[in-house]
Amino acid sequence: MFHNVDQNSDEWFLLRAGKVTASSLNKVMANYGKAFGDPAKKYAVDIAVQQLTGSTSGGGYSNEHMNRGHEEEPLAILAYEAEYFCEVTNGGFFDFDEYGTSPDGCVREDGLIEVKSAIPSVHYARIAKQSYDSAYKWQLAGHLKFTGREWVDFISYCSSFPEDKKLYVHRSYRDDFKKEFEMMDVRLAEFKELLQQTRNTILNNSYSVIGVN
Repeated sequence: MFHNVDQNSDEWFLLRAGKVTASSLNKVMANYGKAFGDPAKKYAVDIAVQQLTGSTSGGGYSNEHMNRGHEEEPLAILAYEAEYFCEVTNGGFFDFDEYGTSPDGCVREDGLIEVKSAIPSVHYARIAKQSYDSAYKWQLAGHLKFTGREWVDFISYCSSFPEDKKLYVHRSYRDDFKKEFEMMDVRLAEFKELLQQTRNTILNNSYSVIGVN
């Protein structure tokens, strides 16, 4: 189900609370086939607390790269619309039962975009590789799995590059992630068990004083 809400709004945080989201799938999918690492376990605690309390845990953390991304994302979208003669609409929040995702925009009825602002060296590496960074593979796969859409454009934007080279776009289709979808089904089932164990540990916690009979 699609919710046409502004990202980072109170309603958006409330919708995503207690759900595994595509932006954090890399934590869940790390060490696939092995035990969950600390990032996944910490993520399970965050989600479990949200589920038990109804808290949104907006956080508010930001850094230089995130701030640059917020500033340059509208410029990247404008450049993308001009290059591909299309209109990008609000990415909102896609609710997929226990999961969800917030792409940076929707294109027509079948497409999505994910925008990444980049420093020159990173933008250059993407152009040279003619692909997206491997660190974003699971986010892109999650976008497609949780929205049911057919393709997603990874957009790299660097304001320091020459005017006609600021934009780099790599398109991925659902068929590109068939193997990843299967892996996600397995790993998310395992993560669901971890979440249940985490909730049980929290609920079964009882007050005790050492040394008092």
